[in-house]
Amino acid sequence: MSDLNQCNFIGRLGDNPQMRTTQSGDTMATFSIAVSEKWNDKQGSRQEKTEWVNIQAFGKLAEIMGQYLTKGSQVFISGKFQSRKFTGQDGVQRTAVSILAQTMQMLSSG
Repeated sequence: MSDLNQCNFIGRLGDNPQMRTTQSGDTMATFSIAVSEKWNDKQGSRQEKTEWVNIQAFGKLAEIMGQYLTKGSQVFISGKFQSRKFTGQDGVQRTAVSILAQTMQMLSSG
């Protein structure tokens, strides 16, 4: 069996997508979505935890995201997990993680 790098999320945009053009002329969209889970703890109190997931998209998908998605929009994103290493301004080695979106479905508008 081969490996699989696939992630699926349903969440809401924390801000409008940031649009850029790469050096090769490709359109790029970046944004974060909030994904929350809710549960009752042992005492019966309602708990909630929110994680922020960084999303990147390129090409036609990025153009569609830039045109139709706004802060608060609920979306389904399917893509692959990716990480990149970089050196911060303080000289410390860091790792950034994001999801490279391959498909997107708009579930609601903001």
